Amino acid sequence: MRVVIAEDNVLLSAGLELLLGSKGIEVVATVTDAPGLMEAVAEHHPDAVIADVRLPPTFRDEGIRAALDLRQTYPGLPVLVLSQYVEKVYARELLADGSGGVGYLLKDRVSRVSEFVDGLRRVAAGGTTMDPEVIAQLMAKGGASAIDSLTDREREVLSLMAQGLDNGEIGKRLYVTDNAVHKHIGNIFTKLGLPVADGGHRRVLAVLAFLNSRA
Repeated sequence: MRVVIAEDNVLLSAGLELLLGSKGIEVVATVTDAPGLMEAVAEHHPDAVIADVRLPPTFRDEGIRAALDLRQTYPGLPVLVLSQYVEKVYARELLADGSGGVGYLLKDRVSRVSEFVDGLRRVAAGGTTMDPEVIAQLMAKGGASAIDSLTDREREVLSLMAQGLDNGEIGKRLYVTDNAVHKHIGNIFTKLGLPVADGGHRRVLAVLAFLNSRA
């Protein structure tokens, strides 16, 4: 896998490069701002992008805006966004096109090497990975929606789907069988009105519905 990193913290950027290199992931470019990110992607055509939400010069949303622009220019480009804080609107915007290949992790997740690398690989493979803290904060917010029709167990399953876990991993986490997970997910799709024709993207659409309901 070949990745581009956009991170203005030089120490974090260097640490990421070393970490990923030790896992057989090649960092083809490291940049510190949004224009540099756009240029690096155009030059190297990476398999995935890792970008901080906030980049120079204003440190507001330059990173996430660049990531969203890249997804427009290169449809389906896998993007894993890093943030110091939970910023719900940006988490929702990342999933807005429903195509997958996106992730939103808090920076402290980088220290949990296996979780971070697993999340990156999920994103590069076209899946989604959302930080558990993002999910927790979203679930803490009220508001009536189709999500509210889900049972407590179905919400647990949907939360783990949002983190990027597959059916087998969800079953292990909840100590239930694969068949039980499959049934819960089927119920989630039905209650959220996601038709069979959506195929593999239904997981992404379910997560998007979840984020939209809590944003």
